[in-house]
Amino acid sequence: MISDDLVSRIAALPHGGAGRVLVALAGAPGSGKSTLADELAARTGGRVVPMDGFHLDNRILDARGLRARKGAPETFDAAGFTAMITRLKAGGEVAIPTFDRTRDIAIAGAEMITPQDRLLIVEGNYLLFDHPDWRGLADLWDFSIRLDVPRAVLRERLVTRWRTFGLGEEAAIQRAEGNDLANADAISAATLPADLVLRG
Repeated sequence: MISDDLVSRIAALPHGGAGRVLVALAGAPGSGKSTLADELAARTGGRVVPMDGFHLDNRILDARGLRARKGAPETFDAAGFTAMITRLKAGGEVAIPTFDRTRDIAIAGAEMITPQDRLLIVEGNYLLFDHPDWRGLADLWDFSIRLDVPRAVLRERLVTRWRTFGLGEEAAIQRAEGNDLANADAISAATLPADLVLRG
């Protein structure tokens, strides 16, 4: 649940020269980023911009031997994502990709951010990740929020998520522990400072 104070704080952020504010919502897989981003956008009149549209295609991941690690930092087009955020920061109309989790594919140009979209809630795992491919993003955020959720809670949520997508209990546990929680640990070990940390 988002506090009225947070909504007011974001609403009061000064708009840049292009009249657009970018709020980063970062956290591990299963931390609740998408749910919080949707609520925050609904309460502030903003638009959600997900990072997941920059997943590399499965054919590329297969060729690189990375399919089992899908969701790890190296399985995204970090440079492409940074370029999109830079364009969004500058203002104007920008087509953005989305990710279809059911089909497990990114869809190019699936949504359009218009000049009238002045507040963007950008959500993703690596928005505050201290790595050469990702750390430059930190300079583009007008405000940053990091979700800090206990590992045991992440595990429970992630297993439930994979069960929802049709995996059996053992397969869901393996997917959560072998990939998602490894990514959560990487994020925890290399996190840049945030303007606000939400715990729980």
